[in-house]
Amino acid sequence: MATYFHALPIQKIEKVTDDCVSLSFAIPADLQAAFQFTPGQYLTLRIQHQGEELRRSYSICSAPDDPLIAVAVKQMEAGKFSTKANQEFKVGDVIDVMEPMGNFIVKKKATAKKYLFIAAGSGITPIMSLMQSILKQEPDAQITLLFGNKNRNSIMFKEKIEGLKNLYMNQLSVYHIFTREVADTVLFNGRITKEKLASFGHLLLDYDTMDEVFICGPEEMILTARDYFHENTSIDHHHIHVELFSSPDQPKVVSDAWKKKLEQVDTTQKSTVTVRVDGVAFDMELQYGGESILDAALKHGADLPFACKGGVCATCKAKLVEGEVDMETNYSLESDELASNFILTCQSHPRSPKVVVDFDFKG
Repeated sequence: MATYFHALPIQKIEKVTDDCVSLSFAIPADLQAAFQFTPGQYLTLRIQHQGEELRRSYSICSAPDDPLIAVAVKQMEAGKFSTKANQEFKVGDVIDVMEPMGNFIVKKKATAKKYLFIAAGSGITPIMSLMQSILKQEPDAQITLLFGNKNRNSIMFKEKIEGLKNLYMNQLSVYHIFTREVADTVLFNGRITKEKLASFGHLLLDYDTMDEVFICGPEEMILTARDYFHENTSIDHHHIHVELFSSPDQPKVVSDAWKKKLEQVDTTQKSTVTVRVDGVAFDMELQYGGESILDAALKHGADLPFACKGGVCATCKAKLVEGEVDMETNYSLESDELASNFILTCQSHPRSPKVVVDFDFKG
């Protein structure tokens, strides 16, 4: 049986802002290889809370050469896990931690590459790891950060960002945008919208010279920014990367597109779904348009990797070996993964009589 989680004690807890803490873990020697990560990836944490298992994914905010591996946990309204992390966790507490995962990464380094990072709120966490790594490893790289927050006091990693600016003053440019604090120039007030991005493009930035764009934060912001760059710049769509932050504590919203899709599905039909994991396969019958493949497999007792169940984190990614499925939504798989028949099992429903899904397939 694969070991997805490892019990790790919290080595260090730091207050990042009034409503956010950084949790750092020391990795034992026998797990060093398993916890090697690429900047931009995340960890999935698991705890028991009032008889309920909670799993949450948090981006790694430390650099690969830091002695500890760290994630930042922002307090969410009614957030079960984030409340415990910010108010109850203590140094020495043991947390189940899954090995690093995620696609929000730089896939190919190059000389004199230009990077544009756009973050809002806690969306800065994976970007911190990315920026630190790039600045250390790519001396000719140029980085621009657009960072949206309520005000200066709510800026996560404010001192660390200032330290990076001072250390790499010829490589790093940072622009703060505030929604609840008046800045000297109207350009730096408001939300990160298409209009705001257009203003930056007109006054300060030449987007067409950017080689890679990374966008992380709330759904509305990342989809707005992604669409702006698709529609108004010559940047290759494969080089525009997004990472959405979501919480299972938020109620699930069924999209209009999926509702419309379900109207065309014959829900009287059933599929034989084969799930392969750890070299073992089992079959289950699953109704078209019914439960997701992941939820059905968990009910059959399968020990599968998952976290958000919202199509965001890609922890439940698997290979579709045979058959066809419909996915409700997809925020995390990139076009090359979709072309290689990877699916998000938490969002996938069978639409052929036979479906084979392989969790052991690496890619």
